[in-house]
Amino acid sequence: MEAHANPMLDVRIDFDAGSRRDPSGKEGLAVMVAGLLDAGAGSLDEEAIQRQLASSAAQLNGFADVESAGLRLRTLTRPALLQRAMELAASELSRPRFAAAALQRERQRAIDSLQQRQEDAAAMADIMLRQRMYGSHPYGKPAFITVKSLQAIQQDDLRAFWRQHYRAASAVVSIVGDISRPAAEKLVNDLLKDLPTGNTTLPAIPDVAVKAAAAPLQLSLPGSQTHIVLGMPVLKRDDPDYYALIVGNYILGGGGFDSRLMQELRSRRGLTYGVSSHFTPLQQAGPFIIALATRNAEAATALQATREVLNKYIENGPSTAELQQAKANIIGGFPLRYDSNGKLLPYLATMGQYQLPLSYLQDYPRAVAAVTTAQIRDAWRRRIVMQQMQIVTVGATP
Repeated sequence: MEAHANPMLDVRIDFDAGSRRDPSGKEGLAVMVAGLLDAGAGSLDEEAIQRQLASSAAQLNGFADVESAGLRLRTLTRPALLQRAMELAASELSRPRFAAAALQRERQRAIDSLQQRQEDAAAMADIMLRQRMYGSHPYGKPAFITVKSLQAIQQDDLRAFWRQHYRAASAVVSIVGDISRPAAEKLVNDLLKDLPTGNTTLPAIPDVAVKAAAAPLQLSLPGSQTHIVLGMPVLKRDDPDYYALIVGNYILGGGGFDSRLMQELRSRRGLTYGVSSHFTPLQQAGPFIIALATRNAEAATALQATREVLNKYIENGPSTAELQQAKANIIGGFPLRYDSNGKLLPYLATMGQYQLPLSYLQDYPRAVAAVTTAQIRDAWRRRIVMQQMQIVTVGATP
């Protein structure tokens, strides 16, 4: 996407190298590989890389999520600075060092972070909910990171993972900024030319088997608040019910103070400061999650109220007035989601990664405007099943 107002360029390189590709017993490997891309590359050690970035006023960072991993770059487009930044990014992609000292440091940092999360009620609720929703499915990998799995990761594992997953043939490169199409094509070729060649076929990500809900899991952790999460796998990126579920969720719990969950649990009953719901669409069924925190003594009441609101919404759907308000807010606010180069970049990456049409950003408001109350009611009745909603509560026992 050309944007010539400012002499800036944002670039993102995605690979099918997210945590869903972690090998069993070495969960955390994908995040470790992405995090160590800038810890030495080619002839440059970690300090030299940081000096070059500082002198170029550029930003270059690895990232990893469930489905993808790679590099993000922001640089000025002054030719000398752009060239230096691109050479540095290409070196990190194609010649990472994965030095032993850097691995040891990042491993310890990951272990410290994991141990802190295990003492945080909200984080533990998220971890246990993902375990229950996905189990041994690749989407469950982030929830099974342990001290043991992190300690098992060695230099050879980093190199093997990078060699298998960071390949030019599978790269999705998204570019927004002050550059022409021909110059962008040259930039991409220069970035990827030294990466491992060939197109190694990775195992297909299997369908998610949605399980019947287990008995609610209650974990005890000191604190004044109990964190409650409910969830189940639901939404694919190309799901035919995508817009009915997304728009419907705005009314249920995605619309802030106007949502039904907030109106009932906060405004009417004073059970929480905040409650929300969201979908995360993925290649296979991504999660639908409701999350809130409440006083320990009112945890059971808050959970019951949440289930009542959800059950009523599944059964009856939204009102015409609720749908009109949701459409106005979603459509009116949609341009603000990508009103800068940095905001637009992940949308381009999503379009490339999931092979969405180039007209996606123009199609989205039109698709939202076309959703009806009947479509929302039908989709939510079919897709959101209370008997499949896993429930986790984490807090002090009252």
